[in-house]
Amino acid sequence: MVRPERRTRGDLTAVVAIVLVVLVGAGVIWWNSDARATVSQPAGQAIRPAPAPAGVPAELGEVWRAPSPATPEPVVAGPAAVTAGDGEVRGRNPVTGKVRWRFARDLPLCTVGAEWGRAIAVYRKWHNCSGVTSLKGATGEFGPQRNGSTPFGTRLLSDGDYVTATGRQLFGTWRSDLVRTQQYGIPVDLKNPDNNMARPECEYASIAVGRGRVGVVEECPKAPSDRITVLKAHPESSEEPEQVFTSLLGSSRASVVAVSRTHVAVVLHDRSELVVHGFRDNERSTHRLRIPEPGPPQANVRVESTTKANRIYWHTGTDTVALDSRTLTPLWTIPDTLGAGTIFADKLVVPVRGGLAVHDPNTGERLRVLPVDRHDYRGEVVLDSVGDVLLEQRGDTLVALR
Repeated sequence: MVRPERRTRGDLTAVVAIVLVVLVGAGVIWWNSDARATVSQPAGQAIRPAPAPAGVPAELGEVWRAPSPATPEPVVAGPAAVTAGDGEVRGRNPVTGKVRWRFARDLPLCTVGAEWGRAIAVYRKWHNCSGVTSLKGATGEFGPQRNGSTPFGTRLLSDGDYVTATGRQLFGTWRSDLVRTQQYGIPVDLKNPDNNMARPECEYASIAVGRGRVGVVEECPKAPSDRITVLKAHPESSEEPEQVFTSLLGSSRASVVAVSRTHVAVVLHDRSELVVHGFRDNERSTHRLRIPEPGPPQANVRVESTTKANRIYWHTGTDTVALDSRTLTPLWTIPDTLGAGTIFADKLVVPVRGGLAVHDPNTGERLRVLPVDRHDYRGEVVLDSVGDVLLEQRGDTLVALR
């Protein structure tokens, strides 16, 4: 008969040591995991949509305000007004300002935007802003997530179908499941020596989106001037950028204002001109405007303050200019404004000193001005609305008016 095996003290010691190593390793992994460092508190009940505005009211008053340093503009995700800062994203009832859901990580927030009825939070991880989480606006529940190579200082730009994350050396576009549809520039995890690009040495000074297109001003070291390039937001291959249009601008101080299916508008700051390029025949029209010197960009590239609707409303830094949504031709100008404005109850509402000016969106005619006390705030005001609530982003603060 085979002699039965006997456990020695050394065997037991080895087993205990192995178990301890496994437990310690699991604990270390959990301690450093995203799950341990994440707080998710979805709403018990979905946020009810705010009532639609019957018209622009006779007067407006502040109903709530909240700090929101991680949102460069009002973020509206479905029925929620979203504020963000210090690693935390909060979905609020737009009428009362009450926090209905929250999501937090022990990481710095790079920026927060919105599309597809969801808030999109971009967190800093390691060497870039690579942690992207989308949250359902009505409840704060998880939507699609992604990891990528989004650079510091990024902004999220939406055209209604796609979201583009800006970058000085690299930018990319995502569809609704946060799968990347295109990438332009040289990524950190380089697969191809030039990333299938015609001008891999260039940097990107300004970006705008619209109608499935991405317009970018390229600064190339050997070029005589800046270059405007328009790309498809969703080319056949996400690894190969698909160029729709490109042209030298004859200026080294340019920003892209807006892009449509067939045209792109570029402001030349050194000439106080808006230049509109057509893609098919390289047609070009020039329009003289009152354009001040641009301030320092608040992100890694310059993003013009533009509101998209049936018309496009652009804030030059001094005035609000209405552009035709197809040809991007300037139609009329409202002088001395603080922002582009937004459509509210079928009227164009534009921030001005001491209030909000109400205009006919077709003609630009001023109808009246609603007084708004902004106290000592003197900067740009970015407007949006959710239901019958107007939202003003004043620097690092979101203010709700009703």
